[in-house]
Amino acid sequence: MDFQAIYYVLAGVLILVGIAGTVLPALPGLPLVFAGMLLASWAGHFQQVGWGMLVVLGLLTLLSLGIDFLATALGAKRVGASRLALLGAVIGTFAGLAFGLAGVFVGPFVGALTGELIHGRQVHQAARVGFGTWLGILAGVVLKLGLACAMLGLFAFAWFF
Repeated sequence: MDFQAIYYVLAGVLILVGIAGTVLPALPGLPLVFAGMLLASWAGHFQQVGWGMLVVLGLLTLLSLGIDFLATALGAKRVGASRLALLGAVIGTFAGLAFGLAGVFVGPFVGALTGELIHGRQVHQAARVGFGTWLGILAGVVLKLGLACAMLGLFAFAWFF
């Protein structure tokens, strides 16, 4: 049995699941992409992609974790979100997973809105905070997708050239 081929297939699966994870909050998107790239590099005995490129890809992965947190926090802060709104957005994000792709997008908004209402805000202000928090999450997803594409491009460049 050719274990190297199995490792490459597993690496490809990790990368694909990781790309899905940039949109689905329950999956650690870019860390899975990085794990797949690391596995593929290891399976190829680091001949195509060396440690220098893996360090760069690892740093981009760490950057993605910061972007995820910062984009949501900045979006919420910009509209004056309370801590309950942020907590609600996190809970709404995970609760939304039960409702598929639509829930992933609606859940954070509903959670932040609910958190603001519990905090005692008027419906108009709570909706504004929910929308701002949702925009922050969306900005984070877009930035993470951009980082995923950059990582894939760097990896492919290192692999083929």
